[in-house]
Amino acid sequence: MASRARRRVVLAAAAVVLLPLDARAQFAKTRRIGILMPSTAPGTADLVDAFEQGLKERGYQPGRNIALEYRYSEGRMERVPALASELVAAGAEVIMSPTDEVVRLIKQRVPAIPIVMVNSGDPVRSGLVESLARPGGNVTGISNLSPEITAKRLELLKEAIPGLVRVAYLWNPRLPGAEEVYGELESAARLLRLELRSAPAPRAEDIAAAFAALSGGPTAAVIVQAPNPVLYTARKRIAELAREKRLASMFNRWEYVAAGGLISYGPNVREMYRRAAYYVDEILKGARPAAMPVEQPTQFELAINPQTATELGIAIPRSLLLRADKTL
Repeated sequence: MASRARRRVVLAAAAVVLLPLDARAQFAKTRRIGILMPSTAPGTADLVDAFEQGLKERGYQPGRNIALEYRYSEGRMERVPALASELVAAGAEVIMSPTDEVVRLIKQRVPAIPIVMVNSGDPVRSGLVESLARPGGNVTGISNLSPEITAKRLELLKEAIPGLVRVAYLWNPRLPGAEEVYGELESAARLLRLELRSAPAPRAEDIAAAFAALSGGPTAAVIVQAPNPVLYTARKRIAELAREKRLASMFNRWEYVAAGGLISYGPNVREMYRRAAYYVDEILKGARPAAMPVEQPTQFELAINPQTATELGIAIPRSLLLRADKTL
């Protein structure tokens, strides 16, 4: 009996060797990756597509040598901890997720699992990492430099509307690092001689009331906090409300502009997701997040919606239109 069993093992091993290379790959260990998105599946399809493309560039094929476990909180932050637990229960070896607040919730719920963050506003101020050069814990990834480019967004808004006088900031003051970013915005507004008004909207249900309290007109605009998963999920409604109030609008991502907003300026987020695959690959190969420096984006995009400008009666300067990476 023992010799018969040994023959079966030998024959099975020989069969694997004789299989074509593609078929033999099925016998390799399947690595399991968790992806926790705070928005919806349709709303982030292009981003997860970029992430999967990055994985393929590094030799991974979903369904062959990796399994991807997706979870979506659909703008409900209270669901994030439970979804993180689900991913760990499903066997995820690493979790990829965007924004400081979502990553913080994941880290609190599953403190041991490696986390690759994407589109983080300020991971040091948020307490996610000790420093950009040496994160020192289980989190690493890519920061979007949000505090540093807040002033640039305001400058571009002023360039688009030279007569601009008032700017409202739609935001959630409770997010980690939010107060510091608001301080950056206040300083920029003073330099540009703009009146800045706070328009808090911690929840999706608060967005309509925040807009109702604002005054519109040709000298007024709204700038939207970034990154903010709740506001991003509600981007179409935000763009609609801004147009209804006759408010010019500035965002961090072109998807807001595609939804009817006026202008956006920020990192190429799709490229950031593609780059996140590098971190996942290195961690699966044994790298420690604690020793992997946090990267900052090198590609930035300016997007403008000329149709929205026409609807609002805004004549965007030709010099600004020519600099736009996208006109939607």
